[in-house]
Amino acid sequence: MRILLTAINAKYIHSNLAVYSLKGSAGKYEPMTELAEYTINHQMEEIFAGIYRKKPELLLFSCYIWNRREVVETAESIKKVLPDVKIWAGGPEVSYDAKRFLKENPAFDGVMIGEGERTFYRLLEYYVDGIGTLEELSGVAFRERAHSAGLIAGFISEQAETSVAGKSGGCEVTAGCDAQIGRVSAEEIRLLPPAEPMKTLDELPFVYGDLQKFENRIIYYETSRGCPFSCSYCLSSVDKRVRYRSLDLVKKELQYFLDKRVKQVKFVDRTFNCSHARTLELWRFLRDHDNGVTNFHCEISADLLNEEELELLGTLRPGLLQLEIGVQTVNRDALAAIHRTAPFEKIAEHVNRVQGSHNVHQHLDLIAGLPYEDFESFRHSFDTVYALYPQELQLGFLKVLKGSEMYLRAQEYGIVYRSTPPYEVLQTRWITCGELLRLKEIEEMLEIYYNSLQYRNTMHAAEALFARPIELYEALADYYKEESLGGKSYSRMQRIEILRGFLHREVKKQNVFPEKYFDELLTLDLYLRENAKSRPAWSGDQEPEKEMAIGFYQREEEAPHYLKPMAQTHSWKQLLRMTHLEHFHTLAREGEFFGYAPQAQLYLLFSYEERDPLTGDAEIVEILRDHMAECL
Repeated sequence: MRILLTAINAKYIHSNLAVYSLKGSAGKYEPMTELAEYTINHQMEEIFAGIYRKKPELLLFSCYIWNRREVVETAESIKKVLPDVKIWAGGPEVSYDAKRFLKENPAFDGVMIGEGERTFYRLLEYYVDGIGTLEELSGVAFRERAHSAGLIAGFISEQAETSVAGKSGGCEVTAGCDAQIGRVSAEEIRLLPPAEPMKTLDELPFVYGDLQKFENRIIYYETSRGCPFSCSYCLSSVDKRVRYRSLDLVKKELQYFLDKRVKQVKFVDRTFNCSHARTLELWRFLRDHDNGVTNFHCEISADLLNEEELELLGTLRPGLLQLEIGVQTVNRDALAAIHRTAPFEKIAEHVNRVQGSHNVHQHLDLIAGLPYEDFESFRHSFDTVYALYPQELQLGFLKVLKGSEMYLRAQEYGIVYRSTPPYEVLQTRWITCGELLRLKEIEEMLEIYYNSLQYRNTMHAAEALFARPIELYEALADYYKEESLGGKSYSRMQRIEILRGFLHREVKKQNVFPEKYFDELLTLDLYLRENAKSRPAWSGDQEPEKEMAIGFYQREEEAPHYLKPMAQTHSWKQLLRMTHLEHFHTLAREGEFFGYAPQAQLYLLFSYEERDPLTGDAEIVEILRDHMAECL
């Protein structure tokens, strides 16, 4: 039997752990089970053609909010040309209301519900070897057809088709005919209770034996299932049991990733640090076995971090660990409504503590559209969390997921949301649709100018032009609208030009800083990220500095001081091409950033051989003015 597990991912760099885990659980049926992965960016015709050419007899889709449309449309087309194929779906988007999904999508023969590894194996036993019946299989909803249930008569024009819904013997009946008299097919959709979840995750297969198929893609790795918390918008809150993969097995598998020097491993555990002893042991293992290359991403609750964990985090190689922290809001009423009990003050304390070591990338999340949070309250939440200066601040929007408490209480909260995936909030009793659309504009500016980490010094300085951080992003969004800049694709240099135009406009309004200050900040941010071959027209002519720069590099070749390792193996001309030397007139260091200092005369050397693992910035060295003067 030809069995095809199909995933349609959000991006190419993603992989679908679910289908790999199902294939790994297929036992003796694994050789006949094939995987097909696509992305939502593929043309629908391409996905359809790829599946059709494989001619599956049993076709299964992994379904989520980001791919439901593609899954449903593809299945419908496949069923038309391969009418005998059995099509099943699984995943959070279909398993909560499986009976309704099957009723609305007749191309599907069944839905796997809940934890799928054991159920999938038993499904293969049924379809491949004829073992058992679907009625005996827990954890599924399936379509049962009873052909030739009866006759129906009615006036129907020649070659017309129709469908009549009725009841027959307690079953849902769908009747179709293409003449005046046709034969009815009775159909019943059965919903069976979920299977008992496995007691230990050691039963799960390790799916990364062949890493070639994951080249240039994120490795998703699972060490636990379940979550002890009850966040009302999250499906993980439905099952509060937390089950673990044994530590010895986890360490063995982590060592495999380290030995293979994979780029990134992303733990899919919902709250990685819900067990202090386990968290400490795993983070110590990663520290002690660090290969200098692999990065690990964990989703944690920052308030749970204890002193021992905080101290350990401070000892890690910069870039070894990324922490994703869901703050969501600082509004206490909203936090109570979504069952988040952690005080923001404690989260902020721990985020600042980790930030102080500058060795762990922190990604903080906010959610707009929560109960009890109006527009001004969210602006306050934004400013408060922004002030922590994480490496990434994600402004997300509430999604009312089927099966979550928020789904059940949406009417009570006056939450209006899209009826199709991703079921995103449109308005609530507290925030209007127009205000949420305004936040969408701010989100876009935040992604471009903050989360890209490409304009860090410029944006930090630009905050001084506004009373509060969110006003900076509101003004940027307005500038894009006023200049008709939205909805277009831009190069990085074009984005810099747009930001420069915006800042010059604001400087002229307020007359706080000279335009040259922001021009130099933009030049600084440009060279921090790339060794640009041509200078921006506005960045100033450094031809007068050329003789001094050449003297600097010649001196480094003869008697290395600032470029010791590189100068041992490269000529001064090679050093000049591999690095960049820039003279700034208005900048001075201010801790992590650069600030305004008239007539500062700062010389910075940008070395692209080494980069900051958290920001991607080139290593910079300040060259003493006296040293530069001697290079003439």
